[in-house]
Amino acid sequence: MAALDNEELPTIYNLASSDPRSELIDRSTVGEEALQQIERIMAEMGRLRSVERKISRASQQYMKLNETDMRAIRFLISAKNTGDIVTPSALAKYLKITTASMTKMIDKLERAGHVVRTAHPTDRRSLCLAVTDHTHMAAREQVGRHHASRFGAAARLTPAEREVVIRFLSETAQDMESSINSVGEKPTPKP
Repeated sequence: MAALDNEELPTIYNLASSDPRSELIDRSTVGEEALQQIERIMAEMGRLRSVERKISRASQQYMKLNETDMRAIRFLISAKNTGDIVTPSALAKYLKITTASMTKMIDKLERAGHVVRTAHPTDRRSLCLAVTDHTHMAAREQVGRHHASRFGAAARLTPAEREVVIRFLSETAQDMESSINSVGEKPTPKP
């Protein structure tokens, strides 16, 4: 699918319709051409999120798992690939869930044949979690191939273009994290 041009932009990415009085974004110093490019960037980011959600929903349906379960499976696959040992508490910490919720999740994933519990190699009091070979292969075929397709777009960029994209994504994440922390603060009135 080709990049969107201005005539194809959904109105949610058009600042004139989503923020007509510049209450959220001061556009007074941004030229029309730059504004159109920025709107196209936002639209393409929205399209990317939409595609990622489609892939995620399809993968969850295929594997009969919810989003947190899929995150757990991806974490366990990564650990398997690197030879890392994963304990239930380490997985709970990564997923930011309680140990009680972790126990319930492990029980469900084990019953469904997605994970196995084994004795920890050095701590007799602890267990390790590992993804089953069947689930590893299913996730690889269902999810991994979709995510691997991103590599091509990044590989086609020049090193300088990749640095620009890295900086953009990093600064976008930082700005959005900062906006989370400022929610609820009173906005500074415009002069």
